[in-house]
Amino acid sequence: MSVAEARATAVAETIAAVRKIEAAQGVTRAALEAIRAELIKLGDQTDLFPHAEYTPPESGRDSQLYLLSEDDDHRFTLYLNCGTDEKNTPPHNHKTWAVVVGVRGDEHNRIYQRVGEDTAAGKAELRVAREITVRPGAGVCLMPDDIHSIHMSGTDVKMHLHLYGTAIPHQTERQKFDLEAGTVEHFEAHPSIR
Repeated sequence: MSVAEARATAVAETIAAVRKIEAAQGVTRAALEAIRAELIKLGDQTDLFPHAEYTPPESGRDSQLYLLSEDDDHRFTLYLNCGTDEKNTPPHNHKTWAVVVGVRGDEHNRIYQRVGEDTAAGKAELRVAREITVRPGAGVCLMPDDIHSIHMSGTDVKMHLHLYGTAIPHQTERQKFDLEAGTVEHFEAHPSIR
């Protein structure tokens, strides 16, 4: 069996297990933790994600997303995120659940909490609630309204599996937050998906 065939089989088995978990438990923190355990098993199979096939992005971009699996209705979408340079995203949400686990390298996540009951349109004050480093054997689980930022440094190759309840191009309600200005606005989809 080729690496591509082995990867396709492993991805299909993982997604099947994820579908069963969500069908049985719904979208809960406990369900996402069970999904994370399944995704870690896939990420542990580093030979399925060779450097030659999953190359870092072109110069000037901080990461490249590779589509590994997507249902016809754009649910249960799995990407491999690959990067080598420094990356710092603004705090953002996805408006769908997400689970991210490591294959190679570290991806530091800051998880934020809204401060107060700010109801003014376009305003949001945040504080860091906790920090998690996604690396091989570890991951982060995000509910639809959870807010996080991603931080990577160094020139080593970093690969992480990103699984979403809805494909990134269909996350049309995503928001990004400006910590200094205390504002929130629409967040466009990742510009580079293969």
